[in-house]
Amino acid sequence: MASLKFSHSNGNPFAVTRHVTPRSTWPTRIGFKIFASDNHSEPDLSVCVNGLQMPNPFVIGSGPPGTNYTVMKRAFDEGWGAVIAKTVSLDAAKVINVTPRYARLRAGANGSAKGQIIGWENIELISDRPLETMLKEFKQLKKEYPDRILIASIMEEYNKAGWEELIDRVEQTGIDAIEVNFSCPHGMPERKMGAAVGQDCALLEEVCGWINAKATVPVWAKMTPNITDITMPARVALSSGCEGVAAINTIMSVMGISLDTLRPEPCVEGYSTPGGYSCKAVHPIALAKVMSIAKMMKSEFNDKDYSLSGIGGVETGGDAAEFILLGANTVQVCTGVMMHGYGLVKKLCEELKDFMKKHNFKSIEDFRGVSLQYFTTHTDLVRRQQEAIRERKAIKKGLQSDKEWTGDGFVKETESMVSN
Repeated sequence: MASLKFSHSNGNPFAVTRHVTPRSTWPTRIGFKIFASDNHSEPDLSVCVNGLQMPNPFVIGSGPPGTNYTVMKRAFDEGWGAVIAKTVSLDAAKVINVTPRYARLRAGANGSAKGQIIGWENIELISDRPLETMLKEFKQLKKEYPDRILIASIMEEYNKAGWEELIDRVEQTGIDAIEVNFSCPHGMPERKMGAAVGQDCALLEEVCGWINAKATVPVWAKMTPNITDITMPARVALSSGCEGVAAINTIMSVMGISLDTLRPEPCVEGYSTPGGYSCKAVHPIALAKVMSIAKMMKSEFNDKDYSLSGIGGVETGGDAAEFILLGANTVQVCTGVMMHGYGLVKKLCEELKDFMKKHNFKSIEDFRGVSLQYFTTHTDLVRRQQEAIRERKAIKKGLQSDKEWTGDGFVKETESMVSN
C-alpha cells in the first residue's frame, strides 16, 4: 500500500514523499455485526461496510439529528441503517452555541416565503453536552440496539494525548465505528480543529497517524469541500490507515443580507459569521466531489477494502441513487431529517427500491460505481463526438461550429444541444 508523507519544507504544506506501508501492519478493525436476511423478490437494500452490516445504506449524518439519546433512538426505531452521533470532544465547556443559528434559502422571486427551501446555512458548533453524558447515552443505545450500527463522530485539538483519550473513552461504550470530523468549516479553527486539519495535508497525516494507531474499530475521515482538490486529503486519510472517507461536509457560505436591515443572516444581535451550507443546492457540488474521490480510490486503492459515504442534499431515493452510482457505499442525511423528520427513511427506501426495480438491480453492489465509467476529459468528448458524427454521416444533431447559429432558430438550436 503506497502512503504519503507530507512536510512543510520550503513553506509548501503539500510537499510529497512516497513510501510503502504494508496494510498488514495496521491494526485489524473490521466489525462483525450481522443481520439475518429474508429471501424475497424485493431488491435487497442491505450493505456491508468495513465489516459492519446495515439493513439499508441510509445513515443519519452527524449533527442535530444525532444530538442525544432520544433522537438517536427515534432514528433506530424508524429504520435508519446507521446513526452517526453529533461530534463530541473532551471539553464541551468551550462549546457555546447561539440562537438563531440557521438560515434558509428559498427558490422563487426575492426568496419568497412560499418558495421551496433549496439551501440551508448553519453556524452551529459541535455538541455542547458534557462528554460523559454523551458516552452514557452511547452505551445505553448499544445496550438497547446491540445489532444496530452506532458511529461516534469525534473532533479534538492538536494534541496526541487528547485524541488518544477521546478514542479510548468512546470505544469503551461499544460504538461500532468512528467518524473523524476533519471538516467543520466554522468554529475554533484557531485550535486546529475541524477543517483546519482537513485543509492541511501534513497536519492531517500526523493526526490520522495518532488516531489509527489507537483506534480498534473502523475509522472514517470526513472531508471538507472547502479545498481545491478534495482527493488530496482523502488520499492521505486512506494511506494513513483510515478504512473509509465521508464527503462532503458543509460548504463555507454567507446565506444573504437583509435588504431591509442590511444585516447578514442568520442574525444574532445584529451580527453573524460565515457558516456551513447544505441542502438541495449543494447536491451537484457534493456529487462532483464524491466522483473525484471514488475515481481516485478506484485507481489508487482497492476500493473493496475501503468505503465511501456520500453526503449532500439527499431528500429522495433518487438523490441517494446518484451517490451510489458514483461509488458511495452509504448515503448520509442530516439537513433532510431536520426538514422532513426521521420518517423520511421509509420514503428513501421505497424510492431507492423503485429505482432498483426499474433497472432490475437486486442489490446495492449491482449498481455501485456504475456511472464512474462515463466521466472523461473534454478532449475525449470532442474525439467521441467527431467519431459519432462520422458514423452517423447522414444526420447531424446540434450545431458543429459557432458560424451555424441563427437568430430566428436560436432557441431550437440551443435545445438541440441539451442532453437532459
